[in-house]
Amino acid sequence: MSSVPVLSVRDLTVVARDDNEELVRSVSFSVEAGSTLGLVGQSGSGKSLSAMAVAGLLPANVEMRGKIVLDGENLTALNEPEARRLRTAKLGVVFQNPMTALNPRMTIGAQLIEALSRDLRRDRAANVQRALRLLDDVGIARAGDRLNAYPHELSGGLAQRVVIALALARSPRLLIADEPTTALDVTVQAQILDLIDRLRLEHNFGVLLITHDMGIIRDRSDSVAVMSGGGIVEAGETMAVFDRPATPEAKALVGATRAMQFRSSETTSGAAIPMRFLLRAENIRKRFGHSQIALDGVSLSVAQGGTTGIVGESGSGKTTLARILVGLERKDEGRLFFDGIERPSGTRLGDIQYVFQDPYSSLSPRIRILDTVAEPLLARGDRKHLAYEKACELLAEVDLDPSLWEKRPTHLSGGQRQRVGIARAIATGPRLLIADEPVAALDATARDRILDLLEKLRQSRDMALLLISHDLSVVARLCSDVVVMRSGEIVEQGPTRRVFEHPAHPYTRQLIDAIPGRARQDEEHQTPNHALAFATA
Repeated sequence: MSSVPVLSVRDLTVVARDDNEELVRSVSFSVEAGSTLGLVGQSGSGKSLSAMAVAGLLPANVEMRGKIVLDGENLTALNEPEARRLRTAKLGVVFQNPMTALNPRMTIGAQLIEALSRDLRRDRAANVQRALRLLDDVGIARAGDRLNAYPHELSGGLAQRVVIALALARSPRLLIADEPTTALDVTVQAQILDLIDRLRLEHNFGVLLITHDMGIIRDRSDSVAVMSGGGIVEAGETMAVFDRPATPEAKALVGATRAMQFRSSETTSGAAIPMRFLLRAENIRKRFGHSQIALDGVSLSVAQGGTTGIVGESGSGKTTLARILVGLERKDEGRLFFDGIERPSGTRLGDIQYVFQDPYSSLSPRIRILDTVAEPLLARGDRKHLAYEKACELLAEVDLDPSLWEKRPTHLSGGQRQRVGIARAIATGPRLLIADEPVAALDATARDRILDLLEKLRQSRDMALLLISHDLSVVARLCSDVVVMRSGEIVEQGPTRRVFEHPAHPYTRQLIDAIPGRARQDEEHQTPNHALAFATA
């Protein structure tokens, strides 16, 4: 490692212009060449603002003070054009959502060639060859075909590999990775983090890794800085912080990675418990076009008042299955039963409602929160004053601050928006709630609160819950039963604890092995890779 850091930040302070509030306060850290510094904290801790200050991407309504030195040059002493040129040459950024980082109107090849042409005086043919090498370097097969593809034609994992290729186009000395895998399933997440690690070692650049996931920090970073309230509350070598966390904030984050919480209500005696199935699917098949098989003979049941989780990587068919169950998609073959009665394909039932993954896109930005929740009640014919009274009750039931009820979604955090989505979904009193990745876009604190809310509503309303997630810890915490899907088929299903502790299928073991934070835990404890540590909630 270099004795001179590729990045040195000293006394960084970011202040809101309108009220002089310090959003980031006296933050100092450094990143060595060939190493990874993890910047970790909950939403609002200041970690992303700190990274954006380094990248020169702060919003116009804030101002920055302090000193930032990039590869030996003081950025804060340069004028704006000079600082921009230095960042262009020395700095690459990988954002959370690859689809917002890529231009939807340009092919992948055109975007790579544009990035290369800014700095490298090569002709077009040379830039095409360089673009092909970049795609090959980030592990994209059939690179020649991908040059002509548009972003929407790529999976999330492939799109993120392209973003990494763009970030590396100018051979940077520092890579900022801001929540680079939050939107990806667990196996693709591991592949992307492996890729960043490999490229870091091969090219000897430093990595500033921003995340709220201490499991990722444990696996991937050499050192860590824990942020809270706009400042760094603890910093040091990663394993030293994990072994001996000194602050309440670090202790809470570290504690969340030590064991998966497991719902305490599940019995493990093996005794059969009579139950009534609310939803039953038999031999469901679905094909898109002539060749793409989305579902191939899928069968499952959801008990009245029970919780079933569906896990699997992107493209496994879990969301297609959920859309068929709720009536948003038609099946090609198979039978669906709800409360013992067969239901025709493509019919919507008020007894089944859906909570979408993205609280940002599932709510209209133009409609007030109260109107959003009242809308399904008005649609079913409720009188206006009764619908709005009920909407107020629902928003109170999901614990949304009354000061937000008259606001529009843009004024709410991700967790608050998801509460609105849940309130709208339960407005008509469904007996089954299908939640599709409801906490994938949330930090750990907001995630835990939403999971607690879903469990509270399930119990108070005697409502069944079908939870779709790529995060096994979420399913372990909330679901008594789990279904593991791959390539349109169910490869394993059963009681969650049994499946996770004693996986029978290699793919289930692969999902478990990819859980962030397990790599170093396995090294420390010498445990088999498929063994899971559980805590009873």
